[in-house]
Amino acid sequence: MRLVKIVFLVFALWSSFFVTAQNNGKHTVKKGETVFSIAKQYQITPFDIYRLNPDAKNGIQENTVLLLPQKSTATKQVKEEVTTHVVAPKETLFSLAKKYEVSVADLKEWNPTIAKNGLKIGEEIIVRKDEVVQETGYVEVAAVKSKTETFSYKVLPQETKYGIAKKFNITIEELEKANPQIKESLSEGEILTIKRAVVKEVTKVNDQENFYTVKPQETLFGLSKELNLSQDELIRLNPELQEGLKEGMVLKLPKRVTSSGFTLSNKPLADLTKSVNKSQTKDLVLLLPFGLNKIQSDSTKTQTEILKTNKFLNMTLDFYAGAMMAIDSAKVLGLPVNVKILDIESTKNTSNVASVIAKNDFSTVSAVIGPFQTSHTETAAQLLSKYNTPVISPLSKEVGRMLPNLYYSVPSQKHITQMLFTHFEKNNGNVIAIISAKKGSSKDHISANYPNAKFASYNEKGGLDFEYLRTLFVKGQKNFVVLDSENRGFVLNVTNHLIKLKSEFDLQLAVLELYDTLDFEEIPITNLTELNMLFPSTKKEVNTPEGFIFESKFKKANGVSSNSIVNRGFDVTFDTLLRICQEDGFTITTTKFRTEHVESSFDYTNENGANVNTAGYLLYYDTDLTIKQVQ
Repeated sequence: MRLVKIVFLVFALWSSFFVTAQNNGKHTVKKGETVFSIAKQYQITPFDIYRLNPDAKNGIQENTVLLLPQKSTATKQVKEEVTTHVVAPKETLFSLAKKYEVSVADLKEWNPTIAKNGLKIGEEIIVRKDEVVQETGYVEVAAVKSKTETFSYKVLPQETKYGIAKKFNITIEELEKANPQIKESLSEGEILTIKRAVVKEVTKVNDQENFYTVKPQETLFGLSKELNLSQDELIRLNPELQEGLKEGMVLKLPKRVTSSGFTLSNKPLADLTKSVNKSQTKDLVLLLPFGLNKIQSDSTKTQTEILKTNKFLNMTLDFYAGAMMAIDSAKVLGLPVNVKILDIESTKNTSNVASVIAKNDFSTVSAVIGPFQTSHTETAAQLLSKYNTPVISPLSKEVGRMLPNLYYSVPSQKHITQMLFTHFEKNNGNVIAIISAKKGSSKDHISANYPNAKFASYNEKGGLDFEYLRTLFVKGQKNFVVLDSENRGFVLNVTNHLIKLKSEFDLQLAVLELYDTLDFEEIPITNLTELNMLFPSTKKEVNTPEGFIFESKFKKANGVSSNSIVNRGFDVTFDTLLRICQEDGFTITTTKFRTEHVESSFDYTNENGANVNTAGYLLYYDTDLTIKQVQ
């Protein structure tokens, strides 16, 4: 069923001519067409196309189908506004297209000389052409699309029709309709056909709002908790709720998307130890790259020598030690789990993961952790997709193939830096960026995510222009100074100067990540604490009671202190164990809850088909020489 919500936005009338509406809806790109030429053809703006087709900002290809706004008969006046830009050193067509949110093809169309001569420093070029349209009637469409997926499922021991129907969010009648042979009885090992509707996908046409489709048996109270909104706010946005909540209703929600398009999570933080389902034993497999066969066949080195020189093996052993702590903790809690650890032979380009999976029965496995390298994890996920088995990538920051059963547990750098930009926006920050010449990618990243950022300049000798820098600060406003440089002497000089400016301005130092230049031997930690240096991180970096308990237990059991890999091994394994032991299982709980353990948080979100962890921490150095979390 297709539900269409029409929203009328009435503007003041100022017209010069009339344009008759075209109910095009879609346009198939022809060879040589650009976003600008298509917008011109349909008498809409390039922004209209980018709004409905965000990927078009990266360029459009022949035969691509674009969504177009549907408009009623409207009174319009069209004005063209042109934005120009003077080309600076090291700027490229790609960086300019990204900065001004246009395509490279548009830039070439507006500036024919570029195709022949390329970009020239100091040249003034057109970087944006906008048709400003005002009209009497504007129609926006929010289309809710229903999709159905079909797959096979093997009946597990002691499973019932009720349990299977609940697991896949379908009714018993729907299950029996797809599998008539089970009306009388259900047999262990039987292969069933599962047909279910995928979670309804909303095409967000109105940038200011998100939409939510009400599921069966949901209540207003439950929704307010799940969406982290008050009931009053939900009713204010959706007056029809005063007459009651009904299944299938499409609710309007406030915008929770940052300027860069990252969805901010509103999932509740859950303690999954309190909701464990102990009625059924679950199986977990860890695919860890010990490479024991290779070690045993190496007669030239002792095991002690191998441990001293093989960093990858040491990392595997650290992860294993953390995972074993998690398994022990699960047993103490009474979790009904069986854990199998399989050795994987792994190099950068090859692994035996396929043969290991072929030699073992994974049909009843609830989740798999590993291997470590992205390409090998992808292989495991692809091979286990026939069982719909979740495969968790435990250590890699790289997001590879978008497989429905593959989960990337380490947040990417773009996700954690987005926390920083969101914090700037939330505090109405005046952002000043001091970026060295060798850090051009950082400059582009800041420009794309915080367009209002001001950039420091350098004098003829390459030194920072401190007089100009001072003019960028604003009194009565929070000033965030983003610093990125590979030169320790430069960082020391800048931080000393910022400390002097603190008496005049409300300022705070910020970095996109903790990098080696911030070495405390050359940069006094007091410089960073006095400036309350702000930074995003995938790890807590904060001393907590839970962390102290874990550290104490680990040291007692192993005789050495834990490290970040040990902590990671514990967190990923313990989180996975808890999720597979929930009534809903691993996959469903990732859509409902975020979790937090010794050092890491887990908030899995599906972004463009990839299941990624978007949880991180925003931290700062305090004057008492400790690291604290921004509240």
